[in-house]
Amino acid sequence: MPEIRVALVGVGNSASALIQGTQYYKDAKEDTTVPGLMHVNFGGYHIRDIKFVAAFDVNKNKIGKDLSEAIFTEPNCCPEFASVPNLGVKVSAGPILDGVAKHMEKVFNVYDEKAQGSDDVVKILKETKADVLVNYLPVGSREATRFYAQAAIDAGCAFVNCMPEFIASDLEWSKKFEQAGLPVAGDDIKSQVGATILHRTLVRLCLDRGVIVDETYQLNLGGDTDFLNMTVENRLKTKRISKTEAVTSLVPYELPTRIGPSDYVPFLKNKKICYITLKGRKFGDRPITINVKLEVEDSPNSAGVVIDLIRAVKLALDRKIKGALISVSAYAFKHPPIQVPDSTAKQWVEDYIAGVRDR
Repeated sequence: MPEIRVALVGVGNSASALIQGTQYYKDAKEDTTVPGLMHVNFGGYHIRDIKFVAAFDVNKNKIGKDLSEAIFTEPNCCPEFASVPNLGVKVSAGPILDGVAKHMEKVFNVYDEKAQGSDDVVKILKETKADVLVNYLPVGSREATRFYAQAAIDAGCAFVNCMPEFIASDLEWSKKFEQAGLPVAGDDIKSQVGATILHRTLVRLCLDRGVIVDETYQLNLGGDTDFLNMTVENRLKTKRISKTEAVTSLVPYELPTRIGPSDYVPFLKNKKICYITLKGRKFGDRPITINVKLEVEDSPNSAGVVIDLIRAVKLALDRKIKGALISVSAYAFKHPPIQVPDSTAKQWVEDYIAGVRDR
């Protein structure tokens, strides 16, 4: 199969885990099962078929470096679990727009855009012949996400929106990609076994066993820049919507829910700790309470999902499928165009790979 040419927006911890993951599994045998991936061979594409060709960031210590070096540059703190050779990809200066909150300017070591100017994103995407643009911008980057979504359209790229700004799930934007003849998948990545998928599973279990869920909440703590960025409430609007709807969409009645806050604990670094509480009523209206603690390395938790997504949207490009990808979005994102139970979404993806579903 031909290679899948990938460009990245944001060279942070998530990008580091993704790139390391492609190296870690580059020699995986196709008849084996590996942690975090649906299939080693996804519709004819192996993990090693993914090739990174461009990357954009605003950190002056990352700009100009080879991507293999930039992914280990501070403030990145994703654990190093694979050796990454020189990739021959220079990190370009992306436009800042609203991608950097005021309290993050020093942490992100932001370059002086007025003095240097940003690189031409569309030109780079075209010159590198990128197939897929993956968006890893910080939470709250509304304007910047839309800039890169439009850049993908202008450059003829598929778009994978890992952040909680609504593109694939927005009718206007999904229509733009459809009219351009391009696929789009999103929004807000759902980790392999993260807070959202675990919370959904607990709620689904209760519903399937006839328990009435009366209330539930979720608290998250972490020590990387994602959590530091989210200490400013005005950047969290769509993130709260995305995480909350991912849970409440399963329940056929109004459910009092609180998702958040996301607290920053510096010494946790890339570790994420999640607490979930669920209260309900079982037979005889007798009370039931479930308390769960989840502890994970945050960035590697989503990397395998994105490897599957990259291959899924390349299949869409091959098959000339345009617009929002319903099946893979329902499986891989918190705020997809259509919410369905996770078991249904997984079967949809298998059908999509087999060509039974057209999107």
